[in-house]
Amino acid sequence: MRIRAVRTAELPLLQDIERAAGRCFRDIGMAEIADDEPLPLDELARYARAGLAWVAADDGDAPVAYLIADRVDGNLHVEQVSVHPDSARRGIGRRLLDHLAHRAAAEGVPALTLTTFTDVPWNAPYYARCGFEPLDADTLPPGLREIRAREAHHGLDRWPRQCMRRPLAAAAG
Repeated sequence: MRIRAVRTAELPLLQDIERAAGRCFRDIGMAEIADDEPLPLDELARYARAGLAWVAADDGDAPVAYLIADRVDGNLHVEQVSVHPDSARRGIGRRLLDHLAHRAAAEGVPALTLTTFTDVPWNAPYYARCGFEPLDADTLPPGLREIRAREAHHGLDRWPRQCMRRPLAAAAG
């Protein structure tokens, strides 16, 4: 498995990966999440142009997972990480997160952040195993408060959610 920058021609594949990865939400009573459409191609292209979109590619160089990030509150914020179910449970999501952490630390970014469902096993409990810690909702910095407000407006607060943070050590130069 190789992690590399996403290519523009692959953006529709990212949507396919997200749709496939989202199907498992239906099995736990979250059909609205399973049916939620992925980001439009122009949004994904914005991440690619900003250098904030990566894929995990198989031996044939075909993407099987992806991660996109934003710069929020001085940190790198994981906007989306999705692994195709055919490639799940192989550590690919963790490798993408570690790739982002390494890049962020090399830039002197203090932490990774994300928002996630608290009660979904492959969400908050998984991210905790990847070094993320819950943040107190009452003391969120402005960028994360804005993200949470957008999520609430989108209806995601129907299920418990939280912000999490993974502190990073600065890379040795």
